[in-house]
Amino acid sequence: MQSWQLQEAKAHFSEVIRACTLNGPQFVSVRGKEEAVIISKQDYEKLLGKKPNFLDFMAQSPLQGLNLDLLRDNSVPREDADFGDIE
Repeated sequence: MQSWQLQEAKAHFSEVIRACTLNGPQFVSVRGKEEAVIISKQDYEKLLGKKPNFLDFMAQSPLQGLNLDLLRDNSVPREDADFGDIE
């Protein structure tokens, strides 16, 4: 990780961006104190824990390709049981 002074980071912004993509986070210091970190989009998405959309999630299911029997039982339900004087 490299540290850049603010004026240096502004003057070489494209180099800072390239460095964060190739070498990881880049620190930017203001008056000798590290105040900001520039990270790549890929690192940012990892940090957020980006979740796949529903279709992608379902496509990655470990049950994909498993032949499940999803038919419902169409038999007549049982009659209500008599529970006496339960209130």
